[in-house]
Parts: sequence; structure tokens; C-alpha cells
Amino acid sequence: MTEAVPRRGPLARKDRAEKIALFRYQLIRDAADPALSTRQRGPLVRALAAAEHTGPHGQMVRYSRESLDRWIRAWQREGFDGLKPRERTAAPITPASVLALAGTLKLERPHRTAAQVRRIMIETLGDAPSESTLLRHFRTLDIPTGTPAAATGRFEAGHPNEIWVGDALHGPRIAGRKTYLFAFIDDHSRMVTAARWAYAEDSVRLAAALRPALQTHGIPTHCYVDNGAAFVDSALLRTCAKLGMKLIHSKPYRPQGRGKIERFFGSVRSQFLSEITVLDAPVQLTVPGTGRAAGEAGTEESGTAIASLAELNALFTSWVQITYHRTVHSGTGQSPLARWDAGWENRTPVRRSPEVIAEAFRWSVTRRVSKTATVSLQGNTYQVDPLLAGTHVELVYDPFDLTAPITVAGPGGLPAPEAVLLQVRRHVHPKAAAARSDADTAAANVSSGIDYLRVIETRHKTEMTGAPISFDKATTAVDATLGGPA
Repeated sequence: MTEAVPRRGPLARKDRAEKIALFRYQLIRDAADPALSTRQRGPLVRALAAAEHTGPHGQMVRYSRESLDRWIRAWQREGFDGLKPRERTAAPITPASVLALAGTLKLERPHRTAAQVRRIMIETLGDAPSESTLLRHFRTLDIPTGTPAAATGRFEAGHPNEIWVGDALHGPRIAGRKTYLFAFIDDHSRMVTAARWAYAEDSVRLAAALRPALQTHGIPTHCYVDNGAAFVDSALLRTCAKLGMKLIHSKPYRPQGRGKIERFFGSVRSQFLSEITVLDAPVQLTVPGTGRAAGEAGTEESGTAIASLAELNALFTSWVQITYHRTVHSGTGQSPLARWDAGWENRTPVRRSPEVIAEAFRWSVTRRVSKTATVSLQGNTYQVDPLLAGTHVELVYDPFDLTAPITVAGPGGLPAPEAVLLQVRRHVHPKAAAARSDADTAAANVSSGIDYLRVIETRHKTEMTGAPISFDKATTAVDATLGGPA
């Protein structure tokens, strides 16, 4: 009778090492054929490095070409044993009784982290091993230490518009209301394809940011987003389905793949929001050389003074286009704009007509048709085909105009005549009405003298109009604001 291999201990470690070695051998066996020349082996190794594999423990993994080459050399020198992971040979310096206590604390409550185990040991013993030592000990005992990290390497899309990564950032309060930034970046180039500040984190504001981006930059193959309410809304799913985009949600508590947009948000905080000063109310424009408007009192604010959401969006657009897009990214060695342009060599973006994109952003609801062949939508009453009485129909409508034609699909998705408006109580969906107020431009512009973001905005507007920049006038304005040249 064969003895069962213990879950922990030397036999378990040996079994694990052999399983890993067998996986590595099956992966490289074709490329490691001694009959192959270096020229013949190269394409095989590159193909293995470019593909995703099911790892020895069932997870999806990728391996670099360097790792594959190292395994091939090890197999050629030492055979099967050369593919086994090396065991640690250093003698432990932590007393066995201390490590035993750590293992017991972890086993009795598996959800305890290494940090929590260490805190408990410090409270009881006065000292404890480091977190890394505890984690190594737990792995040696085959005690689960949480969700295993997928060995995916540093993934990057191969070309522009292969993947857009989207997320929302919480921003400052303006006019007493919290602001949110909806943004999408292209995974390959790191270019910001969509960005818009709004007063709410909902699907309407998300659509307001995404729709013009699709018209300008083309249709991405994948959209990779988190599980926020706006990103799991059925409206976004319908938009992606209509335009042929694959919507992918990241797994909860698994940030892999989201590092690029998180880094972008870090730049937004450190380079843009750090320059913002929010005013409680609009102020009069200051006159260069006079300090402030006559009769105005108060203290000077540092940074760029803003008092409206429209100003925040205008300044942010200028910062993205002039500063972020033209700064060399340390991860790619190119600016986002240069990498985006280079990625379209011999390629063209997938585009859809404005009408098709507009249709994709309409909303869809299901309603039961009354016996009088009418349906209700947001308090309005619509007449439909009498043959649909008593059935459930799909209504596809524009939330910003409830009086516009509404498409009707009968049972089984069969097309039916459009719904006819009989009684109107509401012209705009409540969510759409709230989103419209975000674009209010009634607030007065604010001038705080010469500041970084205003200079960027001026440069952006100048480049858009094609007008030459007058550095002489710019210098004169700065001197006048600061009271003359030094």
C-alpha cells in the first residue's frame, strides 16, 4: 500500500519540486532538442515566451525568454534534476520553537496575515521574526498565505487600441460638491484616450467621458475596468456589445493589470491636483499690476484658483495634452503621444460612424404593454403597436431626450414600429438632467496672476489655434503682475 504524501514536510517539498520540474520539461522539451541549432531554437523560445501557459499549480503564467533559456541550459547540463527549483541551504537562525508558534497561530486562524501573526508574537514574546521570514516559513509548511499571485510578468498590449484601462478617481470638492474623474488610458502607449471630471460617479458621467473618445481615437478591442457601480452598469455592457468591444472586469482585490492607470492617477495627484486651489465662490478678475480688484479683501491663495467644474475640465485637458502626453514615460522610453503615433504604422484604428456610436449609448429597458397598447417610461406614456398588447417589449431611447423616437423590439427581439409619445411629463431622464448641470459654464473665470496650470492652458489654446506664441508679451505680463522686472 502506498503511503500518502504529507501535506507539509520534506516529502511534500520533494513532490512539489518534481511537479515543477516535470512542467518545465514539458514546456521546453521541443526547444531543448540537441539536434536544433541556435538559429532554429530561437523562434521556438520566442514563441513560448510570447504565449500564456497553464502553470504547474493551475494558474495562467508567462515566462521570459531568459528563464526559458536558463531551463534549457540546466536540462542539457544536469538532466531532469536540473529543472527542479533550488532548495535553501542556509541554516535557519530563528529558533524552531518560535517558528512553530508562528505556524500554530497561522493554522488556527488562516485569515491572519504574516503582519498580524508578527504583532501577536511581539505582544506575547516581546519580539518576532520579520514578515518575510514568516511568509517563507508558511510556504515551507505549505500553509496558504492568501491568493497566490499569478506569474504574468509585466504585461503590455502589443499595439494601440488593443486594451483601454478605465477607472475613476475621487477629486476635490467644488462649490460644495465632490468631483470624480473618469479616465481611460491606452495600455500600449499610456496615452489618455478619455478623461472628464463630473459631480457624480455614475454611468451617465462615464458615457460622457467615453463617447467622444470613441469617436476621436477609434474603437478598442478590450476595455479593462474595475467593479465600481458605473463600470458594472448594464448601459456600459450594452455600449461595448453594440460596438464590438470586449468588456473585462478585474477580479476583486486583484489589482494586476491596473498599475498603469493607478500610476497615471498618481501623476494627476502630484502634478495637477497639487496645483489646484478651490475657491468657495467666483471672484472678480484681477488686473495685472494692481494686485486685486478695487474693494476686494482677503488673502492670496497659492496654486491655480478655480471655482467651477468647467474650469477644472479645461485646465485638466490642457495639462494632459501639453504636459502628460509629451513627457517621456520611464516605462516605455517614449512620450505617450509619440508611442501612440508610432504604433499606427501600417495600421488604422477601427472606427464607427457617429450614428452607430450614438445608438450604442442609448439606454434599454423592458416594459409590459398594457391592454390599451401603451407603455410608461419615466412618467411619459407612449403608444405602441396594438399587436404587442399584453407582451413584454424592449424600449431603446435617448436619456437626454425622452421626446425623441423610441425603438421598440417585440418578443424574441423582433423589430416593431417606433413608440409614439402620447403624454409627456418629463423631457429628460433624471440622471441625464443631473449630468447636464455638470457642464454649466456660468461661473466666472478666476484669475490668480501667473501660475503653472494657467500657463499650460494658454499654451494649449495657442497651439490649437495655430497662433504664434509671443514670449515678449508673456514676459511683459509677468513683470507687470510681479511689479516690474527685478
